[in-house]
Amino acid sequence: MNLTLNIWRQKNNADKGGFREYKVSDVSKDMSFLEMLDVLNEQLAGKGEDPVHFDHDCREGICGMCSLYINGKPHGPLQTTTCQLHMRSFNDGETITIEPWRAKAFPVVKDLVVDRSAFDRIIQAGGYVSVNTGGVPDANEIPIPKKIADEAFDAATCIGCGACVAACKNASAMLFTSAKVSQLALLPQGQVERKERAEKMIAQMDAEGFGACTNTGACEAECPKGISITNIARMNREYFSAVVSSENV
Repeated sequence: MNLTLNIWRQKNNADKGGFREYKVSDVSKDMSFLEMLDVLNEQLAGKGEDPVHFDHDCREGICGMCSLYINGKPHGPLQTTTCQLHMRSFNDGETITIEPWRAKAFPVVKDLVVDRSAFDRIIQAGGYVSVNTGGVPDANEIPIPKKIADEAFDAATCIGCGACVAACKNASAMLFTSAKVSQLALLPQGQVERKERAEKMIAQMDAEGFGACTNTGACEAECPKGISITNIARMNREYFSAVVSSENV
């Protein structure tokens, strides 16, 4: 396959940045998208040019680091992570446009790499359980209905890649935050800090500069782990309950 790549190049967050065109030839349809970028970078390095910077780590669809906006969609044409996207999804001679996540809360570090530490600060605000457990409890010591356990597990599968933010026209982080709130709100271990968790995490989400939910469902449609927007409804209930309880104290 011979491809034309329009790639966003930006030296740092202060740089204006812009697209540059590259030609890549002899691309195998069995390559992953990141392997194709590796081939491009080898060519650039051979010419003494600066390689294209992009995030990656496990390359197994687990960590969510491979945050690329490909042809107008987070992670490309399939509902998967970029590292699990293969070149068979594209056609010979095609032009592919590659950009970083576009969000105020995700400033560009360089080229296609963005700073997603805003997600870490949201977790730090309340996405934890601080309960003295003593020794390690038996896994079946606390009975949890299977339906609740399944819902909590589904929410916990969020990998924090940021595709929901990139897909949303308001750059909202509601799907990510609601998944992290839900996985703890559903379980007995998360009840102690249930109310303050929702308030603190939402306050931090707003402080980071993420937009409001658009209710269009684009986040769910693009999420590589299929996180449901029902979690957003649950988080809203958690938040309103916490606010009402605080006002009545």
